Amino acid sequence: MSISVGDLRLRNRVLLAPMSGVSDRPFREIADLAEAGLVVTEMVASRELAEARADMVRRTDRPASGSLFAIQLAGREPHWMAEGARIAQDLGADIIDINMGCPARQVTGGYSGSALMRDLDHALTLIEATVAAARVPVTLKMRLGWDERLMNAPELARRAEQAGVKMVTVHGRTRCQFYKGKANWTAIAAVKQSLKSIPLIANGDVASLADIRAILRESGADGVMVGRGSYGRPWWPGVLAHLLDPNAGIPEPDLDREAELVERHHQAILSLYGHEHGNRIARKHLGWIIERKVEQGLLTTEEAAGWRRRLTAETNNVKVADGVRELYARLMDRDRRAA
Repeated sequence: MSISVGDLRLRNRVLLAPMSGVSDRPFREIADLAEAGLVVTEMVASRELAEARADMVRRTDRPASGSLFAIQLAGREPHWMAEGARIAQDLGADIIDINMGCPARQVTGGYSGSALMRDLDHALTLIEATVAAARVPVTLKMRLGWDERLMNAPELARRAEQAGVKMVTVHGRTRCQFYKGKANWTAIAAVKQSLKSIPLIANGDVASLADIRAILRESGADGVMVGRGSYGRPWWPGVLAHLLDPNAGIPEPDLDREAELVERHHQAILSLYGHEHGNRIARKHLGWIIERKVEQGLLTTEEAAGWRRRLTAETNNVKVADGVRELYARLMDRDRRAA
């Protein structure tokens, strides 16, 4: 099974979510190498992109190689959304995604992200301006609504499709839930029913094949988007795609291959951000990797604490890289002895 976004065909049904501070170019490169259905940039503020603010321009970096490239834009003014769309496609975007789902206070406080779900007429002016300015397909990411009293995702999706949006993604929580509780996968079904012909992607608490099968069943969605479930393993959407559909994605990497991917990711972070800032950026990823090993039963909590201290407190990146190699060498040796 495949998903079409306008005249583009996605590689498979499991997409990597846009995540601020996470889905930067190094993270997306690994996800794309592992054959995620689509990778989306971190949220890019449209006005700041038009004004060439360095951090926003960096977020739009297109990998040297890869499949489809999607840039996510956020904003509150039609003029700047249109300008952002023109710049994004000039930078190589194959798809432009509009953010109407971010719950962060610094975003909603500026009447962007999920705050737009409180005023659908204004939200539509942003969608229409973006679609009019874009030569590439425009997609939309949203939540179920602002709060439980304003669950208007079906109406926004319907109006967005009429305005020319080619795919909708819904996170199964309201803005006021942030990331608390369990995502309401069943509530996403009403959004699917409101759409006539464009695909719906379901998002929220997707981390396993069982999650994917359940969210697809409960929502009726055409595909899924993996966010926090990919922390510490940017290859995971591609692995889930392989488990979901034959001839899609990649098999789960063994420890040897995983070590190669982690080292490649680490070096890409240092290359993009520089050794000092890159060291700080890499710490959270290394911490997540260690957490995953505890989840897999490969490290005890005591062992994990030791590795976390060693890898995330070290400022010498050569020693960090050596430590990562040693961690995986020990895990592989333990695995061999247990076989």
